[in-house]
Amino acid sequence: MEKKGTEVVKKTGLTSYQLKWIAIITMLIDHTGAVLFPQILAFRYVGRCSFPIFCFLLTEGFEHTRDVRMYMVRLGGFALLSEVPYDLTLHGGVMNWERQNVFFTLFLGVVLMYMLKRSKELPLKVVEILVVMVAADFLRTDYGFKGIILIAVFYLLREHLWLKTVCGGVWNFLWNGSIQGYGALAMIPIALYNGERGRRMKYFFYFFYPAHLLVLYLVHRYFSF
Repeated sequence: MEKKGTEVVKKTGLTSYQLKWIAIITMLIDHTGAVLFPQILAFRYVGRCSFPIFCFLLTEGFEHTRDVRMYMVRLGGFALLSEVPYDLTLHGGVMNWERQNVFFTLFLGVVLMYMLKRSKELPLKVVEILVVMVAADFLRTDYGFKGIILIAVFYLLREHLWLKTVCGGVWNFLWNGSIQGYGALAMIPIALYNGERGRRMKYFFYFFYPAHLLVLYLVHRYFSF
């Protein structure tokens, strides 16, 4: 029965291209709510689905990339490029060291997966996860050490789709009553992933992230006058 269900998902499920669009749209809704409609929490509820999907896609991208180092360079480069738009739009200043944008979290996630892939011993893997968790909290990246935990879970359980969706769902409720619990809904499209790439949009998200933040900043400034 389980095998038959898996075959149905492979035939009719979602490609990584479609998952990216779900993540991008929910992120846009989230940031639109944060910047323009902070009193309407429904925007933020929807937006909680974005990060788990991006983490899932990060692990898939890591598994299929031909050049891990270039993957790191792209994420690190866009982390730096996006920081000013991120701070301007969400924190009200050109540079704000209280929180760094999500590209830094994703960058550290790839660094962690690179180390885990090269390590054979479980104790070493545990140490590597802890070190990167500390780095994420020290740098104050978006989602901090909890974001690194989710990436590690998705990577270590990459061969077990249903198990990692269950663990991913549980992760969303480890936020001490925050609205991140709504992010558990992201496990539905993730569970429908069929393993196919679909249409390519290699650099779209990289540029969309800082661009949409700048647009939201300008719209907010315009209506603030």
